[in-house]
Amino acid sequence: MSIVFSQLRAFHAVAAHGGFTAASRVLNVGQPTLTIQVKELEQTYGVELLIRKSRRTELTEAGSALFEITRGIMSFCDEAHELLAAHGKATKGHLRVATVGPFHATEIIAAFKRDHPAVQISTMLGNSERTLRHIIDFEADVAILAEVPEDTRVTMIPYRTHRVVVFVNGDHPWFKRKSVKLRELTDQPFVLRERGSTTRRAFEATMQAEGVTIEPVFEIESREGVWKAVERGLGISVVADFEFVPHPNLRALEISDRTIKTQYNIAHHSGRGHSPMVKAFLETVRRMKGTDRNR
Repeated sequence: MSIVFSQLRAFHAVAAHGGFTAASRVLNVGQPTLTIQVKELEQTYGVELLIRKSRRTELTEAGSALFEITRGIMSFCDEAHELLAAHGKATKGHLRVATVGPFHATEIIAAFKRDHPAVQISTMLGNSERTLRHIIDFEADVAILAEVPEDTRVTMIPYRTHRVVVFVNGDHPWFKRKSVKLRELTDQPFVLRERGSTTRRAFEATMQAEGVTIEPVFEIESREGVWKAVERGLGISVVADFEFVPHPNLRALEISDRTIKTQYNIAHHSGRGHSPMVKAFLETVRRMKGTDRNR
């Protein structure tokens, strides 16, 4: 028995957009046609995929499992379109970039855009764990993220390594210093990103290994929120050195007796290494790294 692609596409659109009405607009197919296609798919395999409610459609357990598969299938269909459209021509299409922050993303995207001006680019911001998930779920084509647990579904390419530094506001006794020792951080009030943050994970791992206790007083799921909280005197914090932006009321301090590093990587789904868009992005990154070595 071979599965009917139009039925699979109809199911995916309904699952992705939360209902038959929205899916019909996206696919430009009549709602009754989609309803019939999904119903035929369910009847063919004797399984319920969707629960129709008055204003929304929910996935059953089988529907959720199938949706994980169709994400990949539809992504590969888009990739096939990119390949055929780009064959013998300049790279065109839409590149989805997931990233942990704007700093590396903007420099790479600017270089990529110079190479491929016809490509549309959208970005998704989040911590490293969320960014990795975007790749696994085929929601992003490429990602820029820091260290995460290895996953066979994802290919990681080292990009840059950065030191973790402490930063304080103008009222802090350390404001005029250039560095601080690790044990001086004991019992300092810390404002930290959420636990999915790689900088926080690297910092806390080093502190624990050295037997140093820190006192998180505030946790914010936003890089900008952390900066504002430190500026207002709620505590001190840590950041990768390249992310520290000079500010009249903030000072970055090196940790003089320890080197805490974060490794930033370029990532893509292991099954999508042959994508013209992914290959073009990796070529831009490779050229940038070569330029850095020659400086």
